[in-house]
Amino acid sequence: MSYKSYGKIILGPSNTIQKSYDQWAQQPIDWDLMSTSPRKIAPYQKTIAEPVSVTGPGTFFGKAKRTVTLRPTHEEGWWFDRTDLPDALPVKVSIRNVWTTGAIVSNIVLRSGSPHNYIRLVEHIIALKLGTGIDNLMIQIDSGDPPLFNQGSLDLVEAFERAGTEEQKRSSRYITVKETVTVTGPHGSFLTLAPCEKSHPVLNIDCAIHFKTAIRKQRIKFPLNYEHFRYGSVARTNTSFMKMFYCKTIGMLFADIRNLGYSPENLLIAGRFGYYNKPQCSHEGKSLEAVWHRAILDLLAALALIEEGHFVGNAISYKAGHWLDVQMIRQLYKHDLLTTAA
Repeated sequence: MSYKSYGKIILGPSNTIQKSYDQWAQQPIDWDLMSTSPRKIAPYQKTIAEPVSVTGPGTFFGKAKRTVTLRPTHEEGWWFDRTDLPDALPVKVSIRNVWTTGAIVSNIVLRSGSPHNYIRLVEHIIALKLGTGIDNLMIQIDSGDPPLFNQGSLDLVEAFERAGTEEQKRSSRYITVKETVTVTGPHGSFLTLAPCEKSHPVLNIDCAIHFKTAIRKQRIKFPLNYEHFRYGSVARTNTSFMKMFYCKTIGMLFADIRNLGYSPENLLIAGRFGYYNKPQCSHEGKSLEAVWHRAILDLLAALALIEEGHFVGNAISYKAGHWLDVQMIRQLYKHDLLTTAA
């Protein structure tokens, strides 16, 4: 992909994009993995070979244990089945079912049918759709509150490894964009998606972040493959020390914050000039945990909302987040910008 063009602006202000693109292009690359091999295209769809369960403290109700059970299915796509709501239908992982991207805690929330039939913080689960290459999956969950883990989503990755895979008698489907498109957001953020080469249907990611905390500027480039996904899946959600302080003080007045299951073990906490706990995913002496989390567990989750198949192409994310990601996928459908790649 030529990074000289941001293509068509399909959402957001266009008068700031050139400045943002210049800032992104000038940001140093901390780890360039583009010489490594991308994932090979699979001819047939896959599900998991056997059910497997994972349990952890609740995200929004930290004192309660929550269990996720991954099950094979012949239904196409990824689905969430609330076992505590026996009369509710499973919720398909699709942009059509995105309810909100959260307010106090930024996260993707899916909902379908009854307003009670929702699942919060789904991004750290559904990112595995592209990361593992599993096409079809039923995810049983015992509430709308998924579990938290101290190793990002690595516990889920290991659960998939225990479950194994099973090939199905349906051809795999790969989806790309018809042309290069960009959505822009506040503070110079943008997300660009560009088509893949017809002879090379892979997903390449260039992800850059810029925080005012100790995280500062981080940027990585890589083709998606299982090894890169597994490595980055350990990256935890990051927060600032001031936000953590707010949650532990004034935030205790609000129910959604008072019961949060976040802790120094499952969060990366960054102060103005340093980290308050040990960061991970270091390369050449610099922690890249925050940018790996953004690329692997946030951006891939948004691309997983494309229900027709696995997205392939080229993605540039600069200072973006859940809200802008979801807006991009929504606009792709509104403007009929998706097409079959393979």
